Amino acid sequence: MSVPVDSGAPQYVRNHQLVISVAVVTLLLATVDLLFACTYWHTLFGVPASRVVQNVAAGLLGKRAFLGGGNTVGLGVLLNYGIMAVMVSVYYVAARRMAALVQRPWLYGTLYGATLFIVMNLIVVPLSAVPKPPVVMSWIASSIVLHLIIGIAIALSARRIYRRLG
Repeated sequence: MSVPVDSGAPQYVRNHQLVISVAVVTLLLATVDLLFACTYWHTLFGVPASRVVQNVAAGLLGKRAFLGGGNTVGLGVLLNYGIMAVMVSVYYVAARRMAALVQRPWLYGTLYGATLFIVMNLIVVPLSAVPKPPVVMSWIASSIVLHLIIGIAIALSARRIYRRLG
């Protein structure tokens, strides 16, 4: 159960609530994202979770990430959570400035999720040092759905915190 924050509360209290919301949403969504990817690749292709996470680290390290053992697994986890923190934070900042993002979270969350998929797969990954991944249509379709869910979850969480803060 949450305790409502009076919209007249000091700004530092309101900012604290926003930071907590971003952190919680980031932790939840990044965990779901990692679990989804690890489950998908292990179930269909027998890829161990450590290798899936090292693939995230390969964005910075290239093929060397797969030789780094636990260190690059840890780096991959940190990078995944960091990327998700940016995704959540960007929407929260935009929602603070554009009321429509809070008022229509299903529409704008879906659009945001689609944008996240496009940015990650057509800009971030190609510019990274990740080895060229194979084209697996079921992965692409699943990733699109997951990004849409992530976008909607971010939008709904932003609506919740901004309505709570007044």
